[in-house]
Amino acid sequence: MATGFTIDILHASSNREIDTSFERLVQNRSAAFLVDSDPLFTSRRAQLVVLSIRHGIPAIFTSREFAEAGGLMSYGANLKDVYRLVGVYNGRILKGERPADLPVVQPTKFEFVINLKTARALGLTVPPTLLARADEVIE
Repeated sequence: MATGFTIDILHASSNREIDTSFERLVQNRSAAFLVDSDPLFTSRRAQLVVLSIRHGIPAIFTSREFAEAGGLMSYGANLKDVYRLVGVYNGRILKGERPADLPVVQPTKFEFVINLKTARALGLTVPPTLLARADEVIE
């Protein structure tokens, strides 16, 4: 089904490339952007949040740390639950199970966080139905 939206996939592996990607988002008049999970992006979350707000481009991130740092919203695996699963796996291995015999496990708990302060800074009104679905709303 055609929606009329164009999706641009941008890659960045340095601060400069993050800045260049934002220049492209601005040039393309992008309505929003999604930042995937990546150690570089997590370590540069303040830079990404500042650029998002400065250029007025709403962003959704994959971990709550971004929303806590001022990002508009995040939706992703609950990291506490992921770390718990890692601990369970480590325990099973330490008790003698072979790693190759363990099943692949995916996260089962996800969290949706909305930062209303950022929404206001971007001039956005978050519908009450979306707020009701959030696991946490940052005022």
